[in-house]
Amino acid sequence: MNTVIPATPTARIEVQPLPTAEPCVLIIFGGSGDLARRKLLPAVFDLTSMGCTGHGFDIIGVGLPAMSNDDFRAAMRQSVEMSNAARTFSAENWQKFAGKLNYLSGDLDSADTYTELAKRLEEMRAAGSSSNHLFYLSVPASIAPKVIAGLGGAGLNQNGKGWSRIVVEKPFGRDLETARSLNKTVLGVFEEGSVYRIDHYLGKETVQNILMFRFGNSLFEPLWNRNFIDYVEITAAEPLGVENRAKFYEETGALRDMVANHLLQLLSITAMEPPFSLDADAVREQKVQVLKAIRPMTLEEVARRTVRGQYGPGVLEGNLVRGYRQEPGVAEDSMSETYVALELRVDNWRWSGVPFYIRTGKRMAEHMTEIRVHFKPTPEALFVSGQNRQPEPNIISIRIQPDEGIAISFGAKRPGLGMNGITVKADFSYRDAFGMNTPVAYETLLLDVMMGDATLFTRGDEVEAEWRIVTPIEEAWAQLPKPQFPNYAAGSEGPEIASALMWGDRRWNTLRRFPR
Repeated sequence: MNTVIPATPTARIEVQPLPTAEPCVLIIFGGSGDLARRKLLPAVFDLTSMGCTGHGFDIIGVGLPAMSNDDFRAAMRQSVEMSNAARTFSAENWQKFAGKLNYLSGDLDSADTYTELAKRLEEMRAAGSSSNHLFYLSVPASIAPKVIAGLGGAGLNQNGKGWSRIVVEKPFGRDLETARSLNKTVLGVFEEGSVYRIDHYLGKETVQNILMFRFGNSLFEPLWNRNFIDYVEITAAEPLGVENRAKFYEETGALRDMVANHLLQLLSITAMEPPFSLDADAVREQKVQVLKAIRPMTLEEVARRTVRGQYGPGVLEGNLVRGYRQEPGVAEDSMSETYVALELRVDNWRWSGVPFYIRTGKRMAEHMTEIRVHFKPTPEALFVSGQNRQPEPNIISIRIQPDEGIAISFGAKRPGLGMNGITVKADFSYRDAFGMNTPVAYETLLLDVMMGDATLFTRGDEVEAEWRIVTPIEEAWAQLPKPQFPNYAAGSEGPEIASALMWGDRRWNTLRRFPR
């Protein structure tokens, strides 16, 4: 087996400070929910502590549980203090932040809630809050149309004193038909330039760095095509189970939850053509072209080029863990998939004939999100003699999380007599280069919305292009024989049948132990 030798870590580089955005009032529908507690409030707290939100910034949480402003502040303090994402937490910073938190109890189905919200916003504006309004829909996709209609009915989409923007969480619909319907609903109330369809993967520094890596370095882009690349492998694995999201997963499954947004976004950024500029429309147009070049699969192709799985009981870090069907809230005979592997083809000039292998799963052996670009082997085995092996084909590994960085493997001569090859690695680590003080995804994305930059958000036709790929797979699965679930043990690499998607010398990368 070839030995991999890491390169020497780079020197620490200073991280640029985040800019200050135009202030606004952030209205979070589902303000006491799981996403608000775990992600949104810690991110907003950090932005505020670092001076990024400006004077006049305030927050209103809107939800059904009745609570006072003080109750809301106490609940959110506990969540922010316990969050790993809140890097700037201190009692002093919280004291400054808590006064910005407000709560409005109301049924999202009721027009009275939005009338009361409009009244509250006007009162806050008179007291010194910003006239700009940012509506964040931290609610299930089925509820989003009701909230959008409520905002329109109360006239909150039109703001003569400032701007009004809306953030819609994924999944944006659950198939092509519902995505089109939701697009029609939101664009009937807000203009496209005010709509931000969020995918938090796009806020990760390592995802954004793919653009710089590809288009900012003349070394790589000339090789980024079918003439030199054999296949591309994209993995998003995690050891966690469904946790408290059983109801969501029973309705959604891994294909809708991960492939229909996160992984297709990673694929489109990896495969896109160079945009003429880095403004939002130029970047998103090239991503859409990639998605349109992926032909929807037929029933026969789905049977041959997809694998779905569901985890059973197993061992993780020495502990026995239950299977998916034993999780609270999951049906005993559930057929919801917790693992998906696909082979997709981008049928354009650059990528014709290059397979893109995608896999995602819960209760996997390790936590790893990574893009691996496998280059073709050299045409002649010059360095093979006796028991010596030719160095392995070159691989560029773009690690999205948790060990963020980029590694390039290449062949080198092993010291000693003879021309014996060995695979070595040049490795760039975000942790070594920048430390741990880089902004988390939701900080980046929320700040972008406040600044009116939509580059890292998906466009309406982009969302529909993703569902054109995913919906035929869901429909084919409904017709094909049901798999024998569970078909992989918790703590494993996933279903063994997934290895059959690849052929020849192609193999899934073995999930590795982190940190390095």
